Amino acid sequence: MSIEKILSPQEERLQDEIKNNVKTFRNRSRAADILNTVRNAKPQIDVERGLFFTQSFKETEGQALNLRWAKALYHYAANATVYIDDNQLLVGRSGKEGRYGILYPELDGNIYSEVIERMPTRENSPFAVSEEDARIITEEIAPYWVGKTFHENFEKSLTKETEKLTYNPDKELTSRYIVNETASFRSSLQWVHDYEIVLEKGFKGIKEEAEERLKALDEYSPLDYTEKKPFLEATIITCDAIILWANRHGELAAQLAEQEENSVRKKELETLAEICHYVPENPPRTFYEAMQAQWFTQMFSRVEQKTGTIISNGRMDQYLYPFYKQDIEAGRITEDQVQELFECMWVAMAQFIDLYLSETGGAFNEGYAHWEAVTIGGQTKEGYDATNELSYILLKSKREFPLNYPDLAARIHMGSPKRYLYEVAETIKAGEGFPKLLNDEDVVPLLLSKGATFEEAYDYSVSGCAECRMPNRDTYTSPNAYINFAAALEMVIYNGKMAKYGDEVLGLETGKFEEYKSFEELLQAFLKQQRHFIKHAFIQQREIIRLRAQHFASPLGSALHQLCRNTYTDIHQPKIEGGIDLGYFEYMGYATVIDSLAAIKRVVFEEKRLTLAQLKEALEHNFEGYETIRQLLLNAPAYGNDDPYTDWIGKLLDREAQEFTQKYGDELGVHMDLRLVPFTSHVPFGKVVSATPNGRFAYTPLSDGSSASQGADINGPTAILLSNYVTKNFNMNGHAGRLLNIKLSPSCVKGEEGTEKLIQFIEAWRDLKLWHIQFNVLNTDTLKEAQKSPENYRNLLVRIAGYSAYFTELTKDLQDDIISRTQHEAV
Repeated sequence: MSIEKILSPQEERLQDEIKNNVKTFRNRSRAADILNTVRNAKPQIDVERGLFFTQSFKETEGQALNLRWAKALYHYAANATVYIDDNQLLVGRSGKEGRYGILYPELDGNIYSEVIERMPTRENSPFAVSEEDARIITEEIAPYWVGKTFHENFEKSLTKETEKLTYNPDKELTSRYIVNETASFRSSLQWVHDYEIVLEKGFKGIKEEAEERLKALDEYSPLDYTEKKPFLEATIITCDAIILWANRHGELAAQLAEQEENSVRKKELETLAEICHYVPENPPRTFYEAMQAQWFTQMFSRVEQKTGTIISNGRMDQYLYPFYKQDIEAGRITEDQVQELFECMWVAMAQFIDLYLSETGGAFNEGYAHWEAVTIGGQTKEGYDATNELSYILLKSKREFPLNYPDLAARIHMGSPKRYLYEVAETIKAGEGFPKLLNDEDVVPLLLSKGATFEEAYDYSVSGCAECRMPNRDTYTSPNAYINFAAALEMVIYNGKMAKYGDEVLGLETGKFEEYKSFEELLQAFLKQQRHFIKHAFIQQREIIRLRAQHFASPLGSALHQLCRNTYTDIHQPKIEGGIDLGYFEYMGYATVIDSLAAIKRVVFEEKRLTLAQLKEALEHNFEGYETIRQLLLNAPAYGNDDPYTDWIGKLLDREAQEFTQKYGDELGVHMDLRLVPFTSHVPFGKVVSATPNGRFAYTPLSDGSSASQGADINGPTAILLSNYVTKNFNMNGHAGRLLNIKLSPSCVKGEEGTEKLIQFIEAWRDLKLWHIQFNVLNTDTLKEAQKSPENYRNLLVRIAGYSAYFTELTKDLQDDIISRTQHEAV
């Protein structure tokens, strides 16, 4: 008897496109029309940001760094090409028409001449570059930055012992994917601005406040002259820069309006011209003006610096709601027009591509990834439910205009309304991977324990993959380490060495693997390697914190932060009075390590079906000719199945890591929290780790986040939640995000009954106080077909880490990883 195959709404749309041979994005909206003009084009490198910053920095050597940065922003604002896309209602882009990426030579300009010619053909996220632009990059930009980049300075600061765990010796500044710093390919962690100050004061108001404070300085004070004065001058110049940039867009809109023959578009351009001459200089008067002011701020932030995952949008349903409410009540706008403005912003986001020239940065963020999260729901500053009409419009927008930008993040708490949970579940069922969920019941208490007030904790915004920020209280921007703990296990097996790197001793020589007499002895050897790795991650972090303020400034970001304004301190300085510094280190391969240790414990020490020597021999041969041994290992207990046999190991690894950071984090002056948030880095990290005792083949992906090893979770998704729950040390606060991927078949959530089951599952996750969860609702067969016939599935979106991307734009390794995740048939 044949069983009907249930498709998600996304899969139904794709099948309709295949049947009708449709190669465009099917949606009757202006945003879809814009998207269809750029979707097929390979992203281009735009050189203007890199060129104008280089020109300005040549002219300002010897001045305070925040002043140099502000002057570079002004030089860009005055000279960069401005564009207005056909049919767009929002303007402000920082690069060429179509899809584009921009250059940040202060990060990695020293490698431009080496890598630029490979950009059009590289496997991971290729970029087109014109012959003339390539010449500008190699002749006019790169030479100035050689010897001046953070990348070079940081590498020189490392001890030899730390450096050998960090970089390859035979290729300059390329990662070994063991203890991996991330500060050399981004100038800041993920971040969220206080957009409300722009909407309340405008940049004119921020500038006037800085001017008044500048006049009040003591002209004889060395502190005022050397620190406060440059900060205020940088603020004033930066406010002038963004106002100038907006006005130049207004001038272009007026020129295009004069030339426009279509009366409807002519009126739109005239309105745009008026808006751009008013905001963000002044506080917006309407919802439309508020959207444009926010977009100018967000886009100019991208010009200012390269943050991890781009500057996020914050709680749009909160700070935009007063403008929405007044315009709806006055009859100035409709819900459809509101949604259209959001979609115009989303498609503009899709055209900006976060460009990584280093192979490490690109490998961490496959699929042209950036995820400027929009946060909805959650609680008000007073602790009441914050859901409103805009929350529902944003959910509707993701269902009706499926696009990988922005990344929609829904906050869930005990008081979340039933309707909100229903619409969240219905949006998840659409199958594009939105929204990801963050749990107030876990996040808020942790923020409180680290020094936040209730108001600040209740008002957090999602800022990255599974990260959150408290605008005006968070002050830590230094990128942090990703640590390959599966590599630590391999060093136990090979006595400080790794197969990938030959005879070089990289870790601790903890003894011959085959001579361990007990599981406890072997476990202690692993924990010693784990502590050794974290030690070197902290050494990296100390140097990163010390050096970054010499290389980066953020006058725009600082002007939008209350504590920076109060203390005249740039946001990239190591310490800001009154701030909370929340950093992290990443635990890569969590389930891989748990399952490997559990397999050794069961198969070798308890059942005695193998010796350690036999296991090592099978691993050395990548299980070729040792399939029976591999099956023994694969059938051992595995994390993700609510099994105490494995979960105690996970809790121990978590506790040991937190005990280290609670002892030594204070030396860095930072909450160095343990996290399990890999983005796509579990793939390149797996490429350096040989076969592991859980049956994983050599150089294949590690487990991701706090998810189970690929295919190892056989007891259903509730068991995964319970394993996550019991492996957390709730009596400690040295931890933060745990990213959890769940893959469901559309059949298990079909109809109203399926929606109710999904809601109940979300409520169970909430009640267990787990930080994060996200879903793929797709048939595995669809993914396999897309891999075989990518031309038919170019619009297939999948959830990867804290973001969604087009499946056909991923490397085969990452595609295989997503396919190999367990597809659950029931919730």
